[in-house]
Amino acid sequence: MLPVYLLMIAGAVLRRTGVLPRECDVPVMQVVYRAMLPCYILDKILGSAVLKSGSVVVWSIFLGAGFIVAGILIGLAVGRLIGLERGTGMRTFALSAGCQNFGFTAAPVTEILWGSGALALMFVHNIGVETAMWSVGVMMMSGERGFSWRRLVNGPVIAVAIGLTLVALGLDDHVTGSVRKAMSMIGVGAFPVAILITGCSIMDLLGAERFNLRVILGSALVRLALVPLAMLCAAKLLPIQMTELKQVLVVQAAMPAGLTSILLARLYGGRPAVAVQVVIATTVVSLLTLPWIITWGSAWIGLKPLLP
Repeated sequence: MLPVYLLMIAGAVLRRTGVLPRECDVPVMQVVYRAMLPCYILDKILGSAVLKSGSVVVWSIFLGAGFIVAGILIGLAVGRLIGLERGTGMRTFALSAGCQNFGFTAAPVTEILWGSGALALMFVHNIGVETAMWSVGVMMMSGERGFSWRRLVNGPVIAVAIGLTLVALGLDDHVTGSVRKAMSMIGVGAFPVAILITGCSIMDLLGAERFNLRVILGSALVRLALVPLAMLCAAKLLPIQMTELKQVLVVQAAMPAGLTSILLARLYGGRPAVAVQVVIATTVVSLLTLPWIITWGSAWIGLKPLLP
């Protein structure tokens, strides 16, 4: 797990020393989202045998959305237990603690542990995650009742849709040669660059808000204990026949809170200070819990990582 966290630390150091100033964040992430990440996703999806099963694709999207909703509900319950109320950050706490870092941290760990098959399926799973966050999450945070599908139109989602279409039509094996090589070269740096910027962002957030012990302990309970337990039980007990989907769930269960919750809190009237505390606290604590959750969860479910 250390390569991912070392990249975050490197990003924090680069920000602290002024090598990567804040002015770089937006243009760099635009390149990542609009070019590098879509190419990386397509490169992994094309030719993936696991995605030829329609039931596996449906299960992946359904579970991705379902566990975001479940995580938010668990977050609401714990938020009430620790004394948060509507108007004091309860909804922001629930969304932040209930939504994991489903992409930039999860993808490298998934590929290291399980290989390209599970990684391709993870990108499909994340369609469900994004759908739930930008619909249920936004409606809860803002109080709106409607949902605009345009919020989901971005490079990664379009790449997954194109990739699944080519796989379904049996055309994915024809994307080869120079085109495929160029796609791979563009995409290979997507996650290292994005994780560096994530480290920069966390460095910006450190010290920006006064930490609340109730929020820190509550978020760790939700994000790193209760939600992982629910996801591991699902991987163990649900009638899921595809090993790769269980592998994806194990990694997702171990993830800390995602930075997207801070963005949603800022855009839709939440309390960004609460989201910042949840993200930083769970990211730091996950240094200890992430290897344990994956190791124990894999053994309990009967999965064997590629690495010894």
